[in-house]
Amino acid sequence: MSSASAAIPQQPGRTKAFLRLVMIEHSVFALPFAYIASLTAMFELDKNIHWGRLLLVTICMVGLRTFAMAANRIIDREIDARNPRTAHRELVTGAVSVKSAWTGALIALVIFLASAALLNPLCLALAPIAVIPMVVYPYGKRFTNFPQAILGLAQAMGPIGAWIAITGSWSWDAVILGLAVGIWIGGFDLIYACQDVETDREVGVMSVPARFGIPAAIWGARVCHFLTTALFVWYALATDAGTFFWVGLVIVAGAFLYEHSIVKPHDLSRLNRAFFQVNGFIGIALFVCALLDLLVRGLTV
Repeated sequence: MSSASAAIPQQPGRTKAFLRLVMIEHSVFALPFAYIASLTAMFELDKNIHWGRLLLVTICMVGLRTFAMAANRIIDREIDARNPRTAHRELVTGAVSVKSAWTGALIALVIFLASAALLNPLCLALAPIAVIPMVVYPYGKRFTNFPQAILGLAQAMGPIGAWIAITGSWSWDAVILGLAVGIWIGGFDLIYACQDVETDREVGVMSVPARFGIPAAIWGARVCHFLTTALFVWYALATDAGTFFWVGLVIVAGAFLYEHSIVKPHDLSRLNRAFFQVNGFIGIALFVCALLDLLVRGLTV
């Protein structure tokens, strides 16, 4: 009885530790753009919100991202142990075992594949392809100075997959939005990687900041975010977006300018604000504006 009762309170602790491991709250970066793609596809399809499919898109996104983060942490656990910034992560401290992490990752993967199967045959057929860059990315820093390019490819699949989930067919408009998201996330990961330059060089981790220096990485991020803004404009034109979406793009452009005004090659003290707060705001702000735009133009709830 005593052993059974001792095991009961441990389960919530393990669950919370796993959710911390995969940083579940960071879904805010990718989900808004999957919703923009889904709702735009619904608008073009029949101007009705299909709540069931939107729920399945959400489950797919969270499931795949959870798998990707868990796999990333498992593959990188030895590197994380050698970096003071990441040495507190759950797989390093033992708060989550490797076995538990793999179990959670595989459950998330099954949920992702099952949700894709419930959406349509094309989603299911393409689902394994979406998994590949999620696994390749953590290995990327071992063989290329540009692992952010692999991360960008992985993130670009979200809006593309979300559009296919609604229509069951390919969309080049979704590709434009996907590229915007991928380049955006790759760009701010360039900034994020700047804080690990010294450790990466000591450990042998490859990245743009470690190879070319922090100034080059910051300028690379600026170029990425300029391209992101241009692609958002292209997407707006391709989908005949209305006033509210364009207002959203102005807000996004302003957020990018603010982000790059507070992160400089010689001053990374506000890097976390730029990474977490500004980029989280960008996704939510554009989603709200896109939703308002679609509702004004006739999308029915």
